[in-house]
Amino acid sequence: MRMVRYGGAMSLDGYIAGPQGEYDWIVQDPEMDFATMMAGFDTFLIGRKTFDMMVRAGREKPLKGIEYVVFSRTLKAQDYPQVRLEREAVPVVKELRAKAGKSIALFGGGELFRSLLHAVLVDRVEVSLVPVLLGGAFRCCRHQRNGRSCGWCSSGRMRRRGWCGWSTRLSGE
Repeated sequence: MRMVRYGGAMSLDGYIAGPQGEYDWIVQDPEMDFATMMAGFDTFLIGRKTFDMMVRAGREKPLKGIEYVVFSRTLKAQDYPQVRLEREAVPVVKELRAKAGKSIALFGGGELFRSLLHAVLVDRVEVSLVPVLLGGAFRCCRHQRNGRSCGWCSSGRMRRRGWCGWSTRLSGE
């Protein structure tokens, strides 16, 4: 079964975006090897708000060899023929996990992350902790009623920017 891996950047106080959805506080670190990270995925799960941001930045065209699955109840398929648009995340993610392939990246979107976490469909959480305090905005996680056990996979530190990262294996993996 394919793994669903949530990854992204988070502030020291647990936020993944600023009050207006901004992410300018996330400074790219030259020590991060994105090509190697992306080689492990063939599918990106993307929430509508994250996809809107990608469209505004001109980045809605899928990367070579990666299928973009965008979850939205408002976008129209004819407007975005280059991506797979779906309304309901849980049944689609269950279907994708059962197919052969590489890992599935849960790319951006706190709401999508929380809904799949609640449905026990996230296998790993891989976060880069950025040394900044946002003081309020969009949280990575809100209170969850179905707490899950975690196991430590790995951790690391990028020297130049003071970032640290970790990978946590959720129970059931």
